[in-house]
Amino acid sequence: MRQQLSQADQEQYRRDGFFFPLRIFSAEEAAGHREQLENIEAQQGPMHYRTKPYLLMKSASEIARNPVLLDVVESLLGPDILLWDSAYIIKEPHNTKYVSWHQDLTYWGLDSDEVVTAWVALSEVTTENGCMKMLPGSHHQGKHDHHSTFNEENILHRGQELNLEIDEEQVVCVELQSGEVTFHHGWVAHASHPNFSDERRIALSLQYLTPRTRQKHTDLESATLVRGEDRFGNFRPEPPCTEDFAPEMITFQAEVERLKHKVYDTN
Repeated sequence: MRQQLSQADQEQYRRDGFFFPLRIFSAEEAAGHREQLENIEAQQGPMHYRTKPYLLMKSASEIARNPVLLDVVESLLGPDILLWDSAYIIKEPHNTKYVSWHQDLTYWGLDSDEVVTAWVALSEVTTENGCMKMLPGSHHQGKHDHHSTFNEENILHRGQELNLEIDEEQVVCVELQSGEVTFHHGWVAHASHPNFSDERRIALSLQYLTPRTRQKHTDLESATLVRGEDRFGNFRPEPPCTEDFAPEMITFQAEVERLKHKVYDTN
């Protein structure tokens, strides 16, 4: 039986621009996925912000196809779902890296907002270790201007910062247990502080969109159909990940990553 969001939860998402928490697997399963990630890191190097790890890692691909997660995405986007992007977002302990206030859709190059981000916690996520912060209802205002700082401490690609005064009294801290997920809209303003704790903060961010959505800056972007049908063909199909770091997938992922950065540099 599908576990779609209730009408009240869907209304909350549309009102606030985000919804949390939802448990998609147990803390033990989350620990297993974390172990697989950290084993890969020991062999292949850092996975933080590496584009589309679900092309390279069976664990990431399994999380991206989690049926409970996809049921919620279907509640928000409808029955036809493309997995368009993904990244592990990792904050090391006592690290000064942060994410400035921003709106994702400003630099993604998409022609619609029929996209949702699922942010899956593989560790405890607290205010101390740099949880996401959301500004409720900010997605209703549409696009705001940003400026690029290229600050080395900023995790974002160009260190882009939102030109908007943030009322901190309205901000919601998105704390999660491992195995839980938060969902947010592409226009909602969000940010996160550094990790001041003794532990790593680990999450897998996943972006899903409707097949009718297009990339405005290239016809070469790819995506994976994870539910329903793609009747539009706006994205190249992606090969499935059947083993960790298969040579042909390393080549494909490297091409995808170069293209993704080219799009980000255009916006």
